[in-house]
Amino acid sequence: MSTNFTLPPAVQKVVAELEIQRKKIVSNKLQGWSFIVFGIICFVIGVVLGLAILAIVGFIIAIPGAIILFRIGESVSNYKSRFKQEVIGAALNSVDKSLTLDPNRGIVESEFTSSQLFTTSPDRYNTEDLISGKIDKTSFYFAEVHAEYKTEVQTKNGRQVTWHDILKGIIFTADFNKNFNGVTVVRPKNFGSKIGAWFSKNVYSFGDKNVVELENENFNKNFVIYSTDQIEARYILTPAMMEKINDLNQRSAYTISLSFIDTRMYIAFPLDKNYFEPPVFKTLLKPDLLDDDMSVLTFMYDIVRELDLNTRIWTKQ
Repeated sequence: MSTNFTLPPAVQKVVAELEIQRKKIVSNKLQGWSFIVFGIICFVIGVVLGLAILAIVGFIIAIPGAIILFRIGESVSNYKSRFKQEVIGAALNSVDKSLTLDPNRGIVESEFTSSQLFTTSPDRYNTEDLISGKIDKTSFYFAEVHAEYKTEVQTKNGRQVTWHDILKGIIFTADFNKNFNGVTVVRPKNFGSKIGAWFSKNVYSFGDKNVVELENENFNKNFVIYSTDQIEARYILTPAMMEKINDLNQRSAYTISLSFIDTRMYIAFPLDKNYFEPPVFKTLLKPDLLDDDMSVLTFMYDIVRELDLNTRIWTKQ
């Protein structure tokens, strides 16, 4: 997934303003951390050498640094908010006027769970950057999700808590114009890879009796199909649909997974970075500023066309 996106002149002006704000944030961060590090060094030396005055001075020096870092929190939030609303928002409009971004919303945890892509319930859940739109008859939305579960082990030093990812990536969902009677899940077959092994533990688990055998060699190399309604699964996964899912999977960085439930289709895309975030310690004034973000955006936007979801082979009952 790659693209070259040129910022409109009006947006370039916003980026120039944000670059000034970014530099000020970096300067304040460096100043704050300088006070803190120097204060800690003085404090440690004072403690080691038994110089109480030096230790106290070190503690006092660190206080302004902590205050500086605390105060720039609002500036950082404003910087990120303006970038998402004014820069990413303009990029969305360049693709389709119907696209909207809500940085503070996402896929709610209850929907994440009810998608039945995952067996593990999250102990910690975060979602943001909800992007919604409509192409012809098909409404869709997607958002970044980071869902985790924890394990606890009792050791001689006390209870040790470890956090594990259920999903770090994007959940995409679209209207399928069909009230499904059952649940159909398409999961990766290649469990040899890291992502495949991850899915083998976390994707919704069905019994062997729920396996659906379909005559598509390429599809069967990549995926295993499970369904509570074998007939319905065959109606959903037509030869044309399987080819399109294969093509979509080829374009994705990691193996995707899908579920068809109620009236919607869900797709999980594991990703290795957080998108739609402005850099803080790197300049905004670079030609490829939005290339990665636009690659993901156009990829998600094209899913409706890739899977031909506007062709209504059913009507809702």
